[in-house]
Amino acid sequence: MTKFDEATQAIKVDDTTYDVCLDDGYAIGGPLNGGYLMAVMLRAVTDSSPHPHPVSTSAQFLKPIPPGPATVRLERLKTGRTAAMTRATLVRDGERYIEILVTTATLDPQAAPHWSGAPQVAMPDLADCLRLPPPKPESNMTLGAQVDLRFDPSSISWLHGAPSGRPESRAYFRMVEPQDPDPYIIALAVDALPPVVFSAGGRGWAPTVELTWYLRALPAPGWLTVLGSGRLVSDGWFDEEIEVWDSAGRLVAQSRQLARVGRG
Repeated sequence: MTKFDEATQAIKVDDTTYDVCLDDGYAIGGPLNGGYLMAVMLRAVTDSSPHPHPVSTSAQFLKPIPPGPATVRLERLKTGRTAAMTRATLVRDGERYIEILVTTATLDPQAAPHWSGAPQVAMPDLADCLRLPPPKPESNMTLGAQVDLRFDPSSISWLHGAPSGRPESRAYFRMVEPQDPDPYIIALAVDALPPVVFSAGGRGWAPTVELTWYLRALPAPGWLTVLGSGRLVSDGWFDEEIEVWDSAGRLVAQSRQLARVGRG
């Protein structure tokens, strides 16, 4: 079991209740990363489902939750031959922090697409990509110690005070501890990049309000390519669209989120 597996494990209490312990190693300036929290909840959902793969997840982030013990409560909405649907709630001391609706199914690891588009942007070679500077200890950006991100330099020009003016963010992604990507790592990957609004001139914590993502295929071992873009930044809100491609060149996940423009 890897550190990520341990940090996302869900322990069954009964058919509708799982105990979890949220790890402080997945923080972004204080709040825990939304992708990490979805991965924790999806462990409980898939454990309780007859189907092993979370093909559709829609999350409402009600409020930030600090690290520590919590509970995932499940409500089965439908169980069918090809898909099951579950509502899951992350709870602590009677308060709700995240609600997700999940469809689980069984994907064929050998499935070949009948048709597939191409990535929205061509990435530079891995050797030409950059890491972000290490965060200051007081910033509490602990997620960076868990993931290895190598950025397309043109998508992080905001670091040097010259944002491109377009909402975008692109990087190669893998876990620091060697581990083949799986659906739970994909849940982390779709929310692991700096907010695309940074390259459009935004700054500060940009909290996600709603995020929906689809698992389109089971990923091959190796680096993932995560491509982020946005369509509109307006009135204190922005959207973020993510594509995740695996090392075999297959589209393995898509996501879209609505978030608040950062303050500060």
